Amino acid sequence: MFYQKDVETMRRADIEALQLQKLKKMVDYCYNNIPFYHERLQEAGVTGDKIKTLSDIQYIPFTTKDDIRDNYPFGMMACPMKNIVRIHASSGTTGKPTVGVYTKKDIDTWAELIARIGAASGVTDEDIIQISFGYGLFTGALGLHYGLEKLGATVIPASSGNTQKQLMMFRDFGVTGLVATPSYALYLGEMVKESPYPASAYKLRIGLLGSEGCTEEMRTQIEKNLHMFVTDNGMTELGGPGVSGECELRCGLHFAEDHFLPEIIDQDTLERKGPGEVGELVVTTLSREGMPVLRYRTKDITRINYEPCACGRTHARMDKVMGRTDDMMIIKGVNVFPSQIETVLLNKGYPANYQITVSRENNSDKLEVQVEMTPEMFSDNLSQVSSREKELVDALKAMLGICQRLGAETRYHPEHRYFTAMVWTGWDTPCGMGEALAVQQKIQRTAAQYPAVVCYCFDPFSTLVYTV
Repeated sequence: MFYQKDVETMRRADIEALQLQKLKKMVDYCYNNIPFYHERLQEAGVTGDKIKTLSDIQYIPFTTKDDIRDNYPFGMMACPMKNIVRIHASSGTTGKPTVGVYTKKDIDTWAELIARIGAASGVTDEDIIQISFGYGLFTGALGLHYGLEKLGATVIPASSGNTQKQLMMFRDFGVTGLVATPSYALYLGEMVKESPYPASAYKLRIGLLGSEGCTEEMRTQIEKNLHMFVTDNGMTELGGPGVSGECELRCGLHFAEDHFLPEIIDQDTLERKGPGEVGELVVTTLSREGMPVLRYRTKDITRINYEPCACGRTHARMDKVMGRTDDMMIIKGVNVFPSQIETVLLNKGYPANYQITVSRENNSDKLEVQVEMTPEMFSDNLSQVSSREKELVDALKAMLGICQRLGAETRYHPEHRYFTAMVWTGWDTPCGMGEALAVQQKIQRTAAQYPAVVCYCFDPFSTLVYTV
């Protein structure tokens, strides 16, 4: 099924001619409207009229996430604020988000791109789609929302969390499609298996999953548990989902090449690589008005296939991301950087000695941070320890933006005479320290068994565990 068949099945020569035309215009647009690009392009001696072929893109300097962060909030904006109708933002490495701004035309184009992906995945105007991405500054939910409406589907803006209510809406509203992260879809599937309702109570048939990696094994398990066909709605870094996405044949993610120009480079030499070669994905926006980006280094490792797909689409396909060139972690669809955690620790007076462990428990991501405490932080005053714990947890929650439920437990280490306090989060309740009293009582009960212990605190290593 196609949404814009004439565009999605263009001849390769026509695609490249359109890209060249748009690239020349975009270079001049950035040069004339964004001081950052004006300086960069001037130094490189690049203007639109000097772009003769698509290969000339190699002379345009790269753009990195650091460049966008350094120009926070609106230094990369290409038009007056009065022309901007929406602002989105994602996580950054210092607490300042990576900002994206959109004109009315940008929003309309975004919706069309999502409609394409939805149609390619098999969504029709008869579907009822439940969006279980978190709404807000995150681009995923609203991006999918307006695109699926444009396709004619009925959209339920469920947002994330409150799993039992999600399942109730599946049954009561006759939901046929789900938009979510793969890990949450897997969790929902486990909850469906445990529910007292028969499989016939659910009408799910299609899932558009994204914002984090999904292995074939995970996809198979989701399809088995939820009885639906699952596709990947693609990368979200360049303005939100819609850059690429799978068709029903699932043999690569189709790029919207009339709006984005992808390249593959060697991450070390920065030289361009040929079709089918593995390397770092670099993308140039060809249509964005509010915040265009030239040669953005995504840090994603993949390869691009330019052969037409058996589905009839002719736009290039990228493989699923094989890895990343940086240290960014994706925890439940949220970008998390070690430097974010370090920033919080240093701001709170902790040493820059910490260990991060990422694992999965019960189909949920768990991010564990072991933090070293200084001697002056030791105390036998339980309230002071609890206050310090809450302060650090709140700061990490504010920085990472992924804490949803907070609990805690303690572990006694007799060989070192200290406790480890473990804090975790889950899906279904708001953030808070509601368990703090119970934790204190547990510490006191445990300490009573070991009267030689003189300080009941989470030192020298305090463990904060986030499961989102």
